[in-house]
Amino acid sequence: MKRQNKQPKSKWKKLFYTLLTVNIVIVAVIISFIFWPVSDSTIPSQEKVDEQKSSQFIVRTTKSNLNDLVNAYLDKLLDNTRHHYSIELEEDVHLLGELPVFSTTIPLSVHFEPIVQENGDVILEQKSISVGLLELPNQKIMEYIKKYLPMPKWVTVNPKEEEIYVAVTNMDIRSNFKVSIEHLDLEANNLAFKIHVPYQTLGIKPNNY
Repeated sequence: MKRQNKQPKSKWKKLFYTLLTVNIVIVAVIISFIFWPVSDSTIPSQEKVDEQKSSQFIVRTTKSNLNDLVNAYLDKLLDNTRHHYSIELEEDVHLLGELPVFSTTIPLSVHFEPIVQENGDVILEQKSISVGLLELPNQKIMEYIKKYLPMPKWVTVNPKEEEIYVAVTNMDIRSNFKVSIEHLDLEANNLAFKIHVPYQTLGIKPNNY
């Protein structure tokens, strides 16, 4: 009888240690998933547009017009994908969306301060950030944004610096025009863009001038 009693105890101990090992592995995987570093982003070099072979025009607009244009572009970019986010131009740049976490999604809200660069690009510096009720480092959330939210090729998410580099001067426009930001004051609703029209696009040789 004593030998028969030892076998159930032995099986119970094996089962206990097996479950304990599985739990430890699951916790380790979750921790590594959250804190595994993402490779640094490469920010495009800030090369100025060649102004010797083009004419320039200043176009002024409003937050409302630009907001509609940006989100129309994002809708097309995200079409046929499982991801969704939008931009709201308020007194700053507000990104709203969702991030996939395990088998569900959590709401994402990020506020950025736009800083126009000398070459006409813009850096979006992160001001505040949140993902539902999760408490994660800002840099880690930026890594999730880089990993899960599709971005145009000319947009670079830099988690280490907690910023997004928007290289508008590298936008691929069918008309072959080049765009750069002249002024971006969201609080005053004063937005201006510089349009560079290459002479070659109009069939004009610069030597004629």
